[in-house]
Amino acid sequence: MVNPKIVISFLFIFSCVCSLQAQKNSEKDTNFPKTFAIDGQVLRKNLELITANDPDKVNALNSLIKRADKLVLEAKTFSVMDKKQVPPSGDKHDYMSTGPYWWPDPSKPDGLPYIKKDGQRNPTYYDISDSQEIDKVEDSALILALAYYFTKENKYADFTAKLLKTWFLDAETKQNPHLNFGQGIPGLNFGRGTGIIETRDLFRVGDAAILIQNTPNWNTKDHEELKKWFSEYLTWMLESPIGKDEADSNNNHGTFYSEQVIAFALFTNRLDVAASEIEVFKNRMESQLKPDGSQPFELARTKSWNYVNMNLYGYFLVAKLAENSNVSLWNQQISEGKNMKNALDWIVPYLKNEKKWEYEQIQKIGYGETIKILKLAAKKYSNPEYENLAKTIDIKTYNSEIIQLTY
Repeated sequence: MVNPKIVISFLFIFSCVCSLQAQKNSEKDTNFPKTFAIDGQVLRKNLELITANDPDKVNALNSLIKRADKLVLEAKTFSVMDKKQVPPSGDKHDYMSTGPYWWPDPSKPDGLPYIKKDGQRNPTYYDISDSQEIDKVEDSALILALAYYFTKENKYADFTAKLLKTWFLDAETKQNPHLNFGQGIPGLNFGRGTGIIETRDLFRVGDAAILIQNTPNWNTKDHEELKKWFSEYLTWMLESPIGKDEADSNNNHGTFYSEQVIAFALFTNRLDVAASEIEVFKNRMESQLKPDGSQPFELARTKSWNYVNMNLYGYFLVAKLAENSNVSLWNQQISEGKNMKNALDWIVPYLKNEKKWEYEQIQKIGYGETIKILKLAAKKYSNPEYENLAKTIDIKTYNSEIIQLTY
């Protein structure tokens, strides 16, 4: 006969072991970077694969490290103070750019006011360096911060910190937290709401800062100062006439306005703002989509393929951000057919060459954003066919280090 005391003792020990294992599993489940747009659990999984010598992930990391080492070696920082021009305010700390698709009017002696040629980029756009340099800050910070995360070598975190401090924090070099002079049109205005599209990738800066937290040159004070900058920029977006103008946009500009508001609100712990803008975004999808999943505002452009994919990527990015507020937008549908999965499935026949793109496209078709969309879709809709399609249409982009390590 079994001794009841032995049974009780065994059950107690078994219960403790199970409890400890559950605790370990729970700890493991939360042991990943709390990034917002980048999936921290994907980063942890890829770190585990690298540790296990997965060849694809190791190759991607080696490629990333080469890029990161080059950035550290070149030691190039960027600042709004680098531009030669002085904004209308007289303060070079103010960001400044001109409308990329606006050209001198040949019928006017001085060319003013400029006229629009949709999709045709005026090369003088690049004469003002701010838009190019902020792109480099976003890209470089992410590359370096990822290199730090996967290697824990402080040199990568140190230079990430230097880039961020130069553009956002240091008194002599920082950008003022507004875009009053973004995408101005000579002869018409000094700045427009459309300029806000130029900061749509700033979410990378927030995630990069999260990845290098508590490293020797990026302490809690630095992190809080960056959050303060983003909070002030967010307030400007929400309250300024230019910000409100962009909020009313009905095409990709509206999508990326919502993306930025949500990303910056999450980063600065303004969760009520994030929740409110998620609701606004739902209505944006309703107004932008047809029941068949097509995007009429983007299809009307001269670079229709580019804008359809850009806007759809914006949808997926917002959906990823919304997960941080425990909101799922992946199957969000307000009226029949109007959801992001249908919008993706609308372009799939063109990716499979089952249909020919019949809309205006004055530029060669590319797939940079399409690959990211398909990678996310494969996971969110549990459909590997999306990933297989990504490999088929552009294997080079699919194998690029950022996509391999963050998607």
